[in-house]
Amino acid sequence: MDRQDRYAGYEALALKRHDHGILEIVMGAGKSANGKLSTANDRMHRELASIWTDIDKDPDVRVAIIRGEGKGFSAGGDLDLVEEMSRDFNVRARVWREARDLVYNVINCSKPVVSAMHGPAVGAGLVAGLLADISIAARTARIIDGHTRLGVAAGDHAAIVWPLLCGMAKAKYYLLLCEAVSGEEAERIGLVSLAVDEADLLPRAFEVAEKLAKGSSTAIRWTKYALNNWLRLAGPTFDSSLALEFMGFSGPDVQEGIASLREKRAPVFDPKSPF
Repeated sequence: MDRQDRYAGYEALALKRHDHGILEIVMGAGKSANGKLSTANDRMHRELASIWTDIDKDPDVRVAIIRGEGKGFSAGGDLDLVEEMSRDFNVRARVWREARDLVYNVINCSKPVVSAMHGPAVGAGLVAGLLADISIAARTARIIDGHTRLGVAAGDHAAIVWPLLCGMAKAKYYLLLCEAVSGEEAERIGLVSLAVDEADLLPRAFEVAEKLAKGSSTAIRWTKYALNNWLRLAGPTFDSSLALEFMGFSGPDVQEGIASLREKRAPVFDPKSPF
């Protein structure tokens, strides 16, 4: 496939090649003018799942950087898509497959990935942000796994990587309570690799990417492959968490979660649970 054609079908992600084989992936490009964050609609969700296999096969890419544009790194899932998932089994099954592929495709991408997170970092974008090989956050970034606030289990990437990065006690605290983690605190507890001032975020990300790009590609990629076996060992835990999340999309709590987000109020979930 021609190097230009490889990414021709991408619309939700803006892609830019830089020197030394660095590919920049931008979520929400063009939305900064209207102040909107990049939400994971149908298109964005699908592209975030597939981009990593294209990068893996691209001989001209040595390192990928993923970042957001505008007010933040990424917003949560598009509520219209969430509603579709709650009503339609076929949509739910399709998005489950994409969510599974997003996690495994980032893990199995042979090229090193650097994330640069600022502002809110939520949803499918956060999956790539925290699974990146080197994750860099602005000190003022707000990392939030919003699943329990929506009324579904924390699936996505949470069970596969949070306990490994920051320990079970911190993972449970932030995932069960749906608490925001600042970039500064995320670095302190080991959830991200580095925290820097927001003005230094992109320069530092490109500095790291350039060092990786100039290093031994075999040594770096094989080291990544070996280290990511820790994540592969947690594959069954991830698979069960994702299944439980998507089972929740067919239940009543997600309807209250959607309504409360649309109405900008705290959710009021039924205290009586069948489980």
